[in-house]
Amino acid sequence: MNQPDTGGAVVGSRKPSLWLTVMAIGVSVALLAWALRDVEFEAFLHHVRTARLWPIIGAVAIATTLFPLRVFRWRLLLKQPDGENLPWLTMWHSIAMGFMANNILPFRIGEVVRIVSVSRLGNVSLGASLSSVVVERIFDGLALVFLLTVALFSAGIPDEVSLGAVSLTQAASIAGVLGATALVAAIVVVAFPQPVERLIQLVVPNPKWSAKLVGILEDLRHGMAALRSPVRILGVALWSISLWLLNGLSFYVMFLAFDIPVDFGGALIMQGVLAIGISVPSAPGYVGVFEAAIKLVLVTLYGVSVDVALAYALTYHLTTFIPITLLGLWSVARTGLNFKGLRQAATQPGE
Repeated sequence: MNQPDTGGAVVGSRKPSLWLTVMAIGVSVALLAWALRDVEFEAFLHHVRTARLWPIIGAVAIATTLFPLRVFRWRLLLKQPDGENLPWLTMWHSIAMGFMANNILPFRIGEVVRIVSVSRLGNVSLGASLSSVVVERIFDGLALVFLLTVALFSAGIPDEVSLGAVSLTQAASIAGVLGATALVAAIVVVAFPQPVERLIQLVVPNPKWSAKLVGILEDLRHGMAALRSPVRILGVALWSISLWLLNGLSFYVMFLAFDIPVDFGGALIMQGVLAIGISVPSAPGYVGVFEAAIKLVLVTLYGVSVDVALAYALTYHLTTFIPITLLGLWSVARTGLNFKGLRQAATQPGE
């Protein structure tokens, strides 16, 4: 995004960023403090030391395998200008660098790092790469809500059960409606470009700004070309459900390491709650938010002890954090992209 030349505007744009950073770190610290509350650290350390090694290795392997598998879904959504597939390694490096950045930078800035890096490595427009990630996230949300809803019904959890002040069924319903609305809006943009452009020109009477918005819309529309094909929509949907089923399996396998008596449906419920939780602004790597969400589900819904729940959460978080972070750093070295430049491009991609 282009910044005004005035010094005051530049300074003003930094203040909200500083306050947002402080707020995000504050949220993480508060939630981490809550997660650590009532924990007996000797018991916690005992559970960590006595956890079974092979289920931990299995869970980490499954969770890490998800990242290269994401390439196959992304290739359905993002193509070269001539319609050909982007090279597999180009998309893999972008995914690895993006998720690595999510682990070490705040506000999920890794999503923008992924968009910028694939645009530079694959010679596709920023609009096309952005819209492909937007569609990907819409399908992620719909898949998560679908699996969460199925798990809630199969587990027989009453409708009135809530986590904190939020009913699980209400949260799932709201997320489902938002995801479906976003998908319908994206399809409308692709299927009816001219009426949408006329609507923009009507709502934004300034010709300069309306022309810019129409130009952005045109880039996004080209990047959402997959939504014109029912076969590709079905492919993206099936990949999305498969990826999140596999991710849920990694949570379940880690349960075995700590002898936590929760089934696969419980792992899907925890995954859905966790996905909602990490959408809250937090410190890099979702520190605090991750542990609090897992503790909330395991202790509140399944009666797991606080010590075991925290041992599980921290072990899963740390062991799955390391591989993709190292792989992302390796991709930075292999592609020759300057990480500092990527970070600046992520915060000001239009410059």
